[in-house]
Amino acid sequence: MRILWAPWRMKYIREFSKLGRKGCIFCEAVSGKDEEHLVVYRSKYSIAMLNLYPYNTAHVMVAPKRHVPRPNLLSDDELLDLYKLVNMVIEALDREYSPHGYNVGINLGRVAGAGVEAHLHVHIVPRWEGDTNFMPVVANVKVIPEDIRETFRRVRKALTSATHY
Repeated sequence: MRILWAPWRMKYIREFSKLGRKGCIFCEAVSGKDEEHLVVYRSKYSIAMLNLYPYNTAHVMVAPKRHVPRPNLLSDDELLDLYKLVNMVIEALDREYSPHGYNVGINLGRVAGAGVEAHLHVHIVPRWEGDTNFMPVVANVKVIPEDIRETFRRVRKALTSATHY
């Protein structure tokens, strides 16, 4: 058996086990400090935060501030705010990272892939041609080439100069 050392995953394991008893990562981010929770932007009804365990560099999640599991439970103002923030994040990532495309989506329910199914959130995952190299194919390992704190700094800065709505 080949071993891939990933000591940063232990923090995820500890935090994940606490979540069942403690609460919701999005609600904690809404009431917590931006840098601690990787919140890169706050609008009236929504937040944008980096995924601490991203699928790709600059993987952002946009969530309503209110704890709801499905989009149909949002008011029209909340829904509009959420999707305007999704657009704002994409615009900021376009300028800062110049990806060739995006995966943008919502996973409703655990069987659909939701890691946090009780709090609606939209994933925005930038993609580049060639960003899938031999590592996932040969070693079943994804390489993230940028430190999360540098990503936080870059995305937050890009959002402060984005077109606001």
